[in-house]
Amino acid sequence: MEYKQYFEDALLAGRDIVSVSPETIVAVLNNLAEAAVAQTTLLLQENQKDLDRMDINDPKYDRLKLTESRIQDIAKDMVNVANLPHPLGHILSEKTMPNGLNIKKISVPLGIVGVIYEARPNVTFDVFALCFKTGNVCILKGGSDAEYSNKAIIKIIHDVLAKHGINKNVAVLLPPEREATEALLNAIGYIDVLIPRGSQGLIDRVRQQSKVPVIETGAGIVHTYFDETGDLQKGSEIVFNAKTRRVSVCNALDCLVVHSSRLSELPELSEKLAEKDVEIFADERAYASLKGNYPDNLLQKAQPEHFGTEFLDYKMAIKTVDSFNEGLNHIASHSSKHSEAIITENANHAAIFLNKVDAAAVYVNASTAFTDGAQFGLGAEIGISTQKLHARGPMGLQELTSYKWVVEGNGQVRNP
Repeated sequence: MEYKQYFEDALLAGRDIVSVSPETIVAVLNNLAEAAVAQTTLLLQENQKDLDRMDINDPKYDRLKLTESRIQDIAKDMVNVANLPHPLGHILSEKTMPNGLNIKKISVPLGIVGVIYEARPNVTFDVFALCFKTGNVCILKGGSDAEYSNKAIIKIIHDVLAKHGINKNVAVLLPPEREATEALLNAIGYIDVLIPRGSQGLIDRVRQQSKVPVIETGAGIVHTYFDETGDLQKGSEIVFNAKTRRVSVCNALDCLVVHSSRLSELPELSEKLAEKDVEIFADERAYASLKGNYPDNLLQKAQPEHFGTEFLDYKMAIKTVDSFNEGLNHIASHSSKHSEAIITENANHAAIFLNKVDAAAVYVNASTAFTDGAQFGLGAEIGISTQKLHARGPMGLQELTSYKWVVEGNGQVRNP
């Protein structure tokens, strides 16, 4: 089958999906959640085929891996999405003009949403659930690393759709080869918006080469600033959680920025990281503070390239600053505008940080691990946008809708 046929099938399915009732949408998503759990053995078997082809030390390995508990969490997210309010047909604004025209602004689907992603099979479930709930058709281009997992998942989705008499092409999985990516990037007239999820290299390529509109879900180069008034106990727990909860995700901590007045407490602030064998790349002053207080085999002197790096691994940089403003400047210079945090008991510093730091999500005294659609009450997410056009941060149901103007009259014509 030519790639064009995939796109035409999706286009036709888009005409059908608008007639699917909100009640049926809820039923499909609940049934899919049940089917995912029921097919756990099959999913794990197919996922293992993918895992067997990847180096266990590859940072993408954890993203690729499915487990029974992760499948259960995926199912819970789909149920959460199902139970959220129906996002379509909302009257966003309404007015009657002096000439009698009634004008409404009404929420509608984006249309056909293309998603290019790498070794994250959970994305296949998440994207379908969010797109289906919002009346969008999804065209999925997963990486070859997750080929077996994605094929198993799309079959489960298609089986559930078939039971409800719904066109299976509301969810299209393209072949894993690179040529399919090229076709998707050039699918003018078929794709309404393209969303890349993955490495900075993938995102850059899509942004630079796509001929269809792109919403950029950027890499997460994440900082946490430990202020001169930061609470040490809070800081230790937050840093440990933000760095080690899941190192392969985009909201994981990459650089700890520390006020120089707190260097004597840096060993205690970093102590728990050694439990997870986190390798630290520290600047001169931070290195001197940690030397002898942190395992030698896990402590390195930072090089310039360690700042502004998304590690996706048990690695972290530490930067020492002499003032609050210097901390802000370091973050501004190296941030990818994803998630940034401050640990402080100074209300003024907290307010300035929230106002000045340009990121999709900014935190005071909390772990950046919360930058997640489900954690933000969105049910799930299709990605975390780091741009400012249309959507920013975790993209849930509202971010997958647009609007149209509905104008009702009674014979009005416009005069010259």
